[in-house]
Amino acid sequence: MTVTGAARVVAVRHRCAFVLLCGVQTTLIFTLAVIAVPLPRIGREFGLGRADLILLSASYGLTFAGLVLFGGRLADRYGGRRALTAGLALFAAASAAALLAPGIGALLAARFAQGAGAALVAPAAMAVLRAVFPSPAAYGRAMATWGGLSVLGATAGNLLSGVISALLSWRWTFAVPLVVAIAALALTPRLLPDTASSRGRTLDLPGALLATLGITLASYGLVVTDAEPWSSAGVLVPLLGGAVLLAAFWYVERRARDPLLPPRFLFHRRRGLALTAIALSACATAMTFVVLSLHLQQARDWSQLQTSAAFVPFVVALIASGRTAGPLIGRYGAGTVTAAGLSTGAAGLALLAFTGLDAQTPYAYGLLPGLVLLPAGTAASFAGAAVLATEGVPQQQTGLAGGVLNTAMEFGPTVLLACLLTLGGDARSLAVTGAALAVVALLAHRTK
Repeated sequence: MTVTGAARVVAVRHRCAFVLLCGVQTTLIFTLAVIAVPLPRIGREFGLGRADLILLSASYGLTFAGLVLFGGRLADRYGGRRALTAGLALFAAASAAALLAPGIGALLAARFAQGAGAALVAPAAMAVLRAVFPSPAAYGRAMATWGGLSVLGATAGNLLSGVISALLSWRWTFAVPLVVAIAALALTPRLLPDTASSRGRTLDLPGALLATLGITLASYGLVVTDAEPWSSAGVLVPLLGGAVLLAAFWYVERRARDPLLPPRFLFHRRRGLALTAIALSACATAMTFVVLSLHLQQARDWSQLQTSAAFVPFVVALIASGRTAGPLIGRYGAGTVTAAGLSTGAAGLALLAFTGLDAQTPYAYGLLPGLVLLPAGTAASFAGAAVLATEGVPQQQTGLAGGVLNTAMEFGPTVLLACLLTLGGDARSLAVTGAALAVVALLAHRTK
């Protein structure tokens, strides 16, 4: 084989590996949103109250967010491909259990297990991605695409879950992550390179335990504000307990020889700003689906299929923006694209807040402009922010970077969303979120 032919084979192999990893990452976020639309049906089938529905809705995200930092350290410690394989096996088994769950207890356990598997898969996939594209330039281009996968996965989850549950059953929504996980397990040994482990590093089990319990408790406390007042014990106890545990985590990390999350890792100004942009963009996307899905079905009396169809322009704009973000980052820089994306997303939220929630306003000019601007902006901001967040990270900390990045992605649709939806009205929540995007856009512009 000639040198040119060998190079072509390597390029094709890298492209296939990238497609596989992208499919896995998209599916992890798809699974987060997969029961959002059919949740009322699940509640009627199992006779669930509001508190049970809230816990079921949040269960996957709670373990995902709580364990993902530890998952990143495991990926760095034992190697990305090994951690990816273990996480995919757990994720596949949990997806099958969710599909076959005979009752709410089994379904809850399956969702918690899915989140644990995802917490190992997500940072491990980023560690393997770094091995596929070892040069900084190639890795930066890959991260520009990687950054938009979370919002694509969330969008696909919301749309397809409505279609699948309407045509078949909510149970079949879990067939998607099951099939993807099985396919990824079969293809991983063939397509993905082995990655080096760091066996000289400790696992910082005290830090992992404090971080997991602190994030999980605090997130749960914020999630249940949808059903209980802020002054209730059901909210205050987990919130305060989570805050105490996170404060203890910070104290332990500052003194640990090999900390789970080195404090200086977050002190990088551009990285902190990028993680904020990711969390807010994820929150904006999740809020739009929650608010508009309820508005269309309750205020306008649309069916599940009509509601899913209303978001088709959202998907088109999202994909188009995601495809152009990489070249724009290469030409103008990640900071500029992040700032422009946040500004565009803020404009889209403003339109939705002031015109989209009027049931008498036609879809074409009441909702459609915002449903195009918002995804175009968030896809660009995700892409730019993902590049900024991983900029300058050494290869032995790639799993850590993946854990932090995914924590920000989970923080937005759970913690920030729960807080912002308590502001007293859907329009106000959308407007405040848009204002927050605009502020971060200004900061991103000043720190380019």
